[in-house]
Amino acid sequence: MRPLEDARRDVLSAVELLPIIEVALDDAHRLALATAVVATDDVPPFTNSAMDGYAVQAADTATVPVELKVLEDVAAGHSARGSVVAGTAIKIMTGAPLPDGADAVVRVEDTESAGATVLIKATVGLGTAVRVAGGDVQSGTEVFGQGETITPAHLAVLASLGLARPVVHRRAVVAILSTGDEVVAVDGGALQPSQIRDTNRPLLRALLAEMGADVVDLGIVGDDAAEMRRRIEQGAADADAVITSGGVSMGEYDLVKQILAEIGSVEFWKVAMQPAKPFAFGHVSGTPLFGLPGNPVSVMVAFEQFARPALLKMMGHRAIFRPRVPGTLIGGVSTDPAKTVFSRVVATHVATHTGDGWQARLVGEQSSNVLSALAIGNAFAVVPRGQADVADGGLTSLEMFRWPSTRTYEEAQNDR
Repeated sequence: MRPLEDARRDVLSAVELLPIIEVALDDAHRLALATAVVATDDVPPFTNSAMDGYAVQAADTATVPVELKVLEDVAAGHSARGSVVAGTAIKIMTGAPLPDGADAVVRVEDTESAGATVLIKATVGLGTAVRVAGGDVQSGTEVFGQGETITPAHLAVLASLGLARPVVHRRAVVAILSTGDEVVAVDGGALQPSQIRDTNRPLLRALLAEMGADVVDLGIVGDDAAEMRRRIEQGAADADAVITSGGVSMGEYDLVKQILAEIGSVEFWKVAMQPAKPFAFGHVSGTPLFGLPGNPVSVMVAFEQFARPALLKMMGHRAIFRPRVPGTLIGGVSTDPAKTVFSRVVATHVATHTGDGWQARLVGEQSSNVLSALAIGNAFAVVPRGQADVADGGLTSLEMFRWPSTRTYEEAQNDR
């Protein structure tokens, strides 16, 4: 059997970056920056008030209460006509530019207005409630690096910098195909004997949408070699990658394996992992193809270990693997030491007398067809190849499959 780390390395080395394009800011969510972003402006662009109150000279508030003359009111979007001098104040709203001469703001709650004057009831120091120009981002500084994933917060920062069309790697288009005579669509009505509903395409559609890819749904194809070949070739022509589920094992009716051997440069591996041991990878007409097993949990595990990081790499992302955290496994687990084993668990963060940490418990039956345990769980307890079991309370690595990717390939090279 092929070690997991070797299979992942070969998959990642065989995929290429997608083209670099400019997109509208609203279309950049979940894409990766193709170049570093350097600020061309200060953020904020001018020194302003952090709250509603009165712009003052802090020295005037050394002894309170003190009465100051109010020169004018300044709303956000406007600038003061005059300057603050000793014994005076200017009423100011949040976000308005700090008037010349002022060096602090007294919040309105600490004042009493008397028309032409204001009673200051609290002492403030220099810079109180003042947001300095460039206090968030200074012009000329690198804000985000190449390969960084654009999140909603990134979009807001890019907007603050006036970057209306960021430079990114194009969104991947991925064709998906479920296979097998037994597989029927979820809206196909009552099941007939020997039929099962297709869970793999809904799973893959959601996983791909989560990572920012677009989907070409090739549907379900039965054990018809000619039709299966036609759809795989269609997917290779219409998409940047193809993902099939089922048909890559050793059975007589595993047609995907036979067809790919005819039309593509595809390797079939028994990967030393559980679940998802049978796996195919290669190219059809130059398009990467990921042949996943048919059982739904195997689909999820193989997608997470191979397809997702490869597609993220194609889209230019620096972080391509889910985070892993150390945790203790309550109840323990026995595994096959010849494989890297991914057990579905519920991981919780707990405080103990020895400090904070993660604990995990196995959830549900661990067979590769038991999909409900995957929905309940939030992590995989990863038992590396070469380790036979984890004792009750023993330390294990928890791969948090509901968290965004945080690890680069270099950081994941020691995964087994």
